[in-house]
Amino acid sequence: MSRVFNFSAGPSMLPEPVLARARDEFLDYRGTGMSVMEMSHRSEVYTAIAQKAEADLRELLGVPSHYKVLFLQGGASGQFAGIPMNLLRGKASAVYVDTGIWSDKAIAEARRYGEVRVAASSKDNGYTKLIPRGEWQVDGDAAYLHYTSNETINGVEFHDVPDDGGLPLVCDMSSNILSRPVDVSRYGLIYAGAQKNMGPAGLVLVIVREDLIGHALPGTPSILDYKQQAEHHSMLNTPPTYPWYLLGLVLEWLKEQGSLADMERRNLRKAEKLYAAIDASGFYSNPIDLNCRSRMNVPFRLRSAELEKVFAKEAAAAGLVNLEGHRSVGGLRASIYNAMPEAGVDALIDFMAGFEHKYG
Repeated sequence: MSRVFNFSAGPSMLPEPVLARARDEFLDYRGTGMSVMEMSHRSEVYTAIAQKAEADLRELLGVPSHYKVLFLQGGASGQFAGIPMNLLRGKASAVYVDTGIWSDKAIAEARRYGEVRVAASSKDNGYTKLIPRGEWQVDGDAAYLHYTSNETINGVEFHDVPDDGGLPLVCDMSSNILSRPVDVSRYGLIYAGAQKNMGPAGLVLVIVREDLIGHALPGTPSILDYKQQAEHHSMLNTPPTYPWYLLGLVLEWLKEQGSLADMERRNLRKAEKLYAAIDASGFYSNPIDLNCRSRMNVPFRLRSAELEKVFAKEAAAAGLVNLEGHRSVGGLRASIYNAMPEAGVDALIDFMAGFEHKYG
C-alpha cells in the first residue's frame, strides 16, 4: 500500500526520509548489532545520540547558552503541572491567557498549585479571535505570564510574541515549534510535546532559563524538578530513548531543508493556498479571525455534520486521512505541520474542489 497524506493533529506524520532512515537503522544502529530501542541510555553510543540532538536543536532555534534544554516525559500536559511547581518561586499567583482548549486545560491544572489570574479570555467569542495585548490585565507581581502559541483544536495562532509585561514569558509551543524562527531569549520557558512537529509521542521538550530553576515547590516529584533534571542531563530516570533518537533524525532533516526561515516560507505558502481555497468557496467556511488563523491547523466546516462525515470518508478513500475535527468541536481539520509536503495540500485542495462540484 502506498503512503497516504496524514492530516492528523497528533500524533502527526513524520518526514518520509526520517522514517526510511529509522527503518534502515532499526535492527543494527551503525554496526552496534542492536536497535537504538534496545540501548542503555547511559551507553557511550546513546549519549552521543542525545548530545547531538540537543546540539542540533540549539543550533536551529538559536538557544542561548544560559538556557537548559530538557528532554522529558509526560507530554505537555505533564508540564501544565511542572511549570507552576517550578516557576511560582514563592509568589502567590501566575498569569495565563485563555485562547482555547489547551490553554484552558493548562489554567485548570495550574490552579492546583497557586492562584491563576486570567489576563484575557477568548471564550466568549468561541475562541475565534485573540484579545488585543493592550486589553490584557497582567499583574506585575505574578510569577510568570503563560500563553499557548497555537491552539490545535480551534485553529488560532499568535503570529507575534506578546509583550511579557515584565514577567518571565512561558509558552506552550507544542504545535508550532520549529515551524518558524523563534527568539528564545524573549522567553523564560518554552515547552512542547514532540508529537506534532518534532517526532513521535512520548517526549516533551522544555527550554528554560537557568535563573528560573532551583526553586521547586516542596513536594515536587523529582522527575518534574527542572534543577534535578538539568543536573542529570534529562536522565534522572530512563528517558524515552527512541522518541529522543527520532527527534534527532527530524532535526537533521530540518537542517537539510535550510533554515527555520525557509521552513516558515514553506508553511506560509501551504497555509495561504488552503485558506484561499476555503475563502473562495461558498461551500466551505473557516470561522477564525484573519489576523490569527493558524498556519499549522486549519479547521473548516460544511453545511451539516452529516456531509462532513461523508467528506472525511471519501477523502480517506482518496488517500487523505485524519481530516475529522477534534471530538469536542466537530467539523473538519487539516493539520499541515512541517512534514506535510506541499503536494499533500495541493491534493486536498483538488479533492475539496471535486467534492464541492459533487455535493454543492
